[in-house]
Formats: sequence, structure tokens, C-alpha cells
Amino acid sequence: MRLPRHPSSLVSLRRLGPASVLAAGLLVSGALAQQAPPATSDEDVRAFCGNIVDAARDQRYLLQKKELEDLQAGVDERLKRLEEKSSQYKEWLKKREEFMRVAESQLVDIYKNMKSDAAAQQLEILSPEVAAAIIMKLNPRLASSILNEMDSTKAAGLTGIIASAASADKPKDPS
Repeated sequence: MRLPRHPSSLVSLRRLGPASVLAAGLLVSGALAQQAPPATSDEDVRAFCGNIVDAARDQRYLLQKKELEDLQAGVDERLKRLEEKSSQYKEWLKKREEFMRVAESQLVDIYKNMKSDAAAQQLEILSPEVAAAIIMKLNPRLASSILNEMDSTKAAGLTGIIASAASADKPKDPS
């Protein structure tokens, strides 16, 4: 149904009947209500904001609390994974140290049972730190015969490493 826009067409509204006029009035009032919202004053705005300030603050606190709980859960999960990794690392380190102890004792036993010239050739090939560590674990008589069979430059280098390690173990005289 189309409503008349001109005042002279009010006559045509009379012809429509009471039900149609009522429907047209409702449509017009609804359209007017949608077009022009009621004017609000600054006092109304302040009153509204004052009325909801506590509820807004409470909601903000709840959101912050939820966010903090989520962050705490993430931190707890990371700590748990870190503790698991730490225990795995400690277990691995324990196994490695045990392996190194067994390997070192067996390696020293191997060099104890070798002839001096063969041991000297093998130790010349190894890194100086490893060779010096092995020689330090041998009895002095066997160590001296092995160093005697080695190239003099390499034997001197190993002797220097052994001497510096021995002096590092002793406390220095404060005088």
C-alpha cells in the first residue's frame, strides 16, 4: 500500500477505511521512529556512563583475569616441558659420563698392554690433549718409555700439557 504524500490526498485516505488508515499510521510512525532517534543530552550520557561504569570495570577485570589465567597455563606447560627435557638431559649426561669412565679405563688398559713403540706411534696420531690424558693415567715407568719412543717435538708438547695440568691441580703458594 502506498501512502499519499500531499495534504490534498487525505481525502483518498478516508476512502481506504479505518483498518488501512491504522496500518498506514503505524508504518509512518515506525518510519519516523527509525529516521530520527531521540535527542540525548550530555547529562543523559553522563548518567548512562555513570550507571554502567562498575559493570564495565568488572567486565574488564574478568577479561584481564581470563587472559592472565591463559598466560599462566602457557607458562606452566612450558615449565613442565622444560623439566621433562632437563630430566632427559641429566639422564643422558649420566649415561655419557658412565660410558666415558668405562671407555677411559679400558683405553688406558689397552695402552698399558701395548709395546712402548706401538703406543708411541698411536699417541702421536691422537690429539695432544687426549694423548696427554692417557699418558697421565699410565704408571710413570711405562709413560716414560712411551715418551722416549715418540718424536721429540710431540713428546715435548705432551710433557708441557701434562706439566700444566699437574700445576693446575696443586694449590699455588701464596708467598
